[in-house]
Amino acid sequence: MVTTDSNLNNGIGDRLNRIVNSAIGSMFLQGELAQLTQGAFEDAATRVDEGAEEEITFEYPVGYSASKQPIISELRYKKEDLVQRFEYLSCTTLPINGLYQLAIIVEAAFGDLIRTLVIEYPAKIGSKRALPMRDILDANSIEELHLKAADALLNDLSYRSPRDFATAVEDVLSMNLLECPSFHSYIEMKATRDIYVHNKGFANEAYVAKAGSHARTVVGSQLPVTQVYFLECYECCLKLLEWIEGGLHEKWHSTEFAERKNRQTSSK
Repeated sequence: MVTTDSNLNNGIGDRLNRIVNSAIGSMFLQGELAQLTQGAFEDAATRVDEGAEEEITFEYPVGYSASKQPIISELRYKKEDLVQRFEYLSCTTLPINGLYQLAIIVEAAFGDLIRTLVIEYPAKIGSKRALPMRDILDANSIEELHLKAADALLNDLSYRSPRDFATAVEDVLSMNLLECPSFHSYIEMKATRDIYVHNKGFANEAYVAKAGSHARTVVGSQLPVTQVYFLECYECCLKLLEWIEGGLHEKWHSTEFAERKNRQTSSK
């Protein structure tokens, strides 16, 4: 059953829209920071390559002593080796770390949306979900119970595959995420993220099963994460958030969303 906010009195539509709009803003910031970092790495590589020194020494802290003083170490690079390091940082490390950040932004948005909706509409939790008696007895208000139930639901959802997650939250969000093409690309992105966290970047059976038709390599092969792939994932996450934003607006009207769209239309 679709829940609507027909009289707009509780402002749930605007609250939901702020969550998604904030995530979109964080996504734009992540894209900006990635480009600035890449430019810095490329500039550093160029300066080293064009410099007169054939060897460069770097000093950096590797820890702290008992007296809270930094323990300094140094590393000496040949020019070509340092240029390769900067290229690796720009072309490999930066896209992989960027991937982690994209997943964090989307996951946090999902968590905030689900928590907001469950607290507003406790019936969305479902009749089969129960709280421990201790949580019930320790709660100081019904609102605190709703929050505990929402957190319990989110904890359960965190262990589910993206497809199972989509099915489990369909009634909560009043939308089927599997109908969004970008969500399937997001599933593959998360599967790639998991491979770099748990399997050093080599695809396994779990990756192929999660990614499905979007799998980018076979079991046992290195899963590439390049600058181009990061940008593709960046666009995918933005499209997913925009799709969710529009879907939520259809169910829970957001005055702020409508006004923003009107301003965008008027400015064209």
